[in-house]
Amino acid sequence: MFGLLKERRLFGDAFWALFGQLASAIALLAGTRVLTELVTPGIYGQAVLLNGFVALGVTLFSYPFICAGMRILSECMNKGERAALYAVVTRLTVRATALAIALLVLGGMAYSYFSHSDVGLFMLAGVLLMVTVRRELGIQLLIGERKQRGASLWQTSDSILRPLLAIALVWWGGPKAEWVLLGYILASMVSNTVWSLALGAKPDKNKRPIIARNFRVDVWAYALPLIPVELIFWVNGLGDRYVIGYLMTAAEVGLYAATYMIINEAFNRSAMVLLRTFQPVYFQSCSQDRSKEGFKILWLWIGSVVAVGIIGVSLVLITKDWVASVLLAKSYHSAVELMPAIAVGCALHALGTVVSQPLLANKRTRLLLLGRICGAVTAAISIPLMVKNYGLLGAAMANPIYFGVEAVVLAMLAKPWRNVGVAIGQADQEAPDARVTV
Repeated sequence: MFGLLKERRLFGDAFWALFGQLASAIALLAGTRVLTELVTPGIYGQAVLLNGFVALGVTLFSYPFICAGMRILSECMNKGERAALYAVVTRLTVRATALAIALLVLGGMAYSYFSHSDVGLFMLAGVLLMVTVRRELGIQLLIGERKQRGASLWQTSDSILRPLLAIALVWWGGPKAEWVLLGYILASMVSNTVWSLALGAKPDKNKRPIIARNFRVDVWAYALPLIPVELIFWVNGLGDRYVIGYLMTAAEVGLYAATYMIINEAFNRSAMVLLRTFQPVYFQSCSQDRSKEGFKILWLWIGSVVAVGIIGVSLVLITKDWVASVLLAKSYHSAVELMPAIAVGCALHALGTVVSQPLLANKRTRLLLLGRICGAVTAAISIPLMVKNYGLLGAAMANPIYFGVEAVVLAMLAKPWRNVGVAIGQADQEAPDARVTV
């Protein structure tokens, strides 16, 4: 009976994860289709570059703490411990986000002074960073508690409102990057407020449980190695836009980013459904020393990612012209040749993420950093060379190169073919400082 209940809950998690990712993807793709009709590739590219700075702030300053909270949630024994962990993660995230916003605005002021551009765009990007971090904090902690329905509804509403309000403001105020950013800000403010009130946990006033664990130490120990990992993740995921912008123009950035977004959405959303379904269960199995169960879950996850990757790349090869005609405005259709290479890169990126999960489960984030560094070094070498010699097609062709190298290195470090129980034992011997004694 217990096994049947676990299977039902796993399928329930999968349903809500699928619902959230599918609804979000549809909203984003439909919004991009309309938005590319209203703004030129140059304006779209400008908005993409500013969003890239927002993503850098989230991944480098805030997400390591959020990720630590999500992982440690599976070890909390009661509501009191969960509340204490929430408080620690929230405080650290708020402080880190404030620092990121300050650096973004100061950098924007310096850039605007020398380039005689509008500093207001960077200030809007700072506000967008703040509301995006609030969204990610709420959603990821819900996923850590396996509250997939709430997380999916929060994500879906944000994904629908962002393009909707951006399109409305561009339609009303004209094709300017600031209206796009303001639409995103207003959308996240609305969805964050609604779902924070609807899903916020109520404190238990009857009991005051004893909390013997120093969550601040735990969160820092887990998050600190992830800070450079997330920086490298950003470089691998978005750095090519800035190389294109430097070597070419913002219009080429717009063409590349719109095409990349369409392909990446299909692969990333599929990978996220699997991640949100399997990762909390896998982490829970590792925390409770159920090594055989964890090993089976991990390989079911890996097999699903491989299958989705093969099917996805095949579909892109067959339908790329049709996809471009349906999802992109005509002025963006010249980038259709980029799609197959981007698809292969996205599939390899998803594979690298899943084979590295034993490192996260065993809290060996320093080894994860080593694998990401290999991918980043490969990206730093291959992207400029490929863009310089082959233009936008070169940027697309670089994706399979650096994501492929990263996936191979992460697999060699994580050794997912070994039973997770053995890996945990070795983690204690090889890297005792990566685990926190409670």
